[in-house]
Amino acid sequence: MRDVAKAAGVSRMTVSRALRKDSPVSLRTREHILKVVREMNYVPDQMAGSLTTRKSGFVATLLPSLNNLHFALTVQSLTEELEEIGLQILLGHTDYSAEREEEILETMLRRRPEAIVLSYDGHTDRTIELMRDANVPVIEIWETPADPIEHTVGFSNFDAARQMTQRLIDEGYSRIAFLGEGQDDWTRGAARRNGFLQAMRDAGLSAHRMIRYGIPPLTIDSGSEAVAQLLADFPDTDCVFCVSDVAAFGVQSRLISEGYAIPGDIAVAGFGNFEVSRYAVPKLSTVVVDPVRIGSETGKLLKTLFRSDLAGSDQPRHIHVPAEIEFRQST
Repeated sequence: MRDVAKAAGVSRMTVSRALRKDSPVSLRTREHILKVVREMNYVPDQMAGSLTTRKSGFVATLLPSLNNLHFALTVQSLTEELEEIGLQILLGHTDYSAEREEEILETMLRRRPEAIVLSYDGHTDRTIELMRDANVPVIEIWETPADPIEHTVGFSNFDAARQMTQRLIDEGYSRIAFLGEGQDDWTRGAARRNGFLQAMRDAGLSAHRMIRYGIPPLTIDSGSEAVAQLLADFPDTDCVFCVSDVAAFGVQSRLISEGYAIPGDIAVAGFGNFEVSRYAVPKLSTVVVDPVRIGSETGKLLKTLFRSDLAGSDQPRHIHVPAEIEFRQST
């Protein structure tokens, strides 16, 4: 500030005020000072500022995958909402690991985030303790857990999968197989698997056609490779419901290459409404979710909390972003 003040011909106090977002300095003077700052290649030290404001300016955001388009869209819409109130996200990649989530969260908490946003895929006991002791808003997204930490934005993966399975049953399919992931305990994938199981049991149908293949998240290759196990173990299957569209595309492509007609010989359904489901041939039936809305609703909720006395209160908000069943050519 001393160097900038000297170059700009103003006092250090004027420089300090000009660097604040709610600056009381005149627009002309502020623009002149910021121009000098840029010319001198200075970047304001946000951590130094946080020592007095006690605000870090970022929201800790933890997601299980960085190459998943849904999560990318969620982050984009969340970022756009937060930028309106001068906040940025600090992104952490958990790789579907509860232990890694715990490590990243602990590291982020040392930097005093103003809120925590994380995709629900189950948490360790310590992660739950860290979030409950953080004294900042916590929002779990992409799921409505039975015992949320505080706020939630999303839908029930269990209910969505149960509804898709029931729709398949209503369409006349009865020998339905489910392709899910191994090592998926406490994840959203497990919730989808359990939703399938519940619907089959409610209909009085056997749910033994269960394939647990690979680790989260299943890829196109995983779906394709799982077809060999499907045909060997359950050759009478009339429909395959997959934990994701990506896996479903792999299943469908492999079945077609093996000479099966879709849906004439066997139907295929996925989850997520990914781009691959809409452009597959035939188009994949799926559970349609809205990643953009999940991100924007999360950002709007944070803006509401920061502008009121709700943050840290006993009034958790639960925002439902519905999932819908869409039947297409593959069923």
